[in-house]
Amino acid sequence: MVVDAKSFAEIIRTHWRIENQLNWVLDVQFNEDDSRIRKDNSPENMAIIRQLALSLINQEKTEKKSVKSKQNKANWDNDYLLQILAA
Repeated sequence: MVVDAKSFAEIIRTHWRIENQLNWVLDVQFNEDDSRIRKDNSPENMAIIRQLALSLINQEKTEKKSVKSKQNKANWDNDYLLQILAA
């Protein structure tokens, strides 16, 4: 498969755009960059848990709210939390 330089650059930019969007959301919504978890496999385990939580929040479609708003509502409303977990 031969790809010209312009197409290759577009493929790379698209990949990093998606990668940066995911990392930005995790950092802003979950303060991932400020995490002090460092021991053993804990950083990787927490990263997986954060990604899972973000995925579950994004799958919940009954409320058209931001990720942060959905997090806050789930913190206060156990029924809504169960709704997110069941999504």
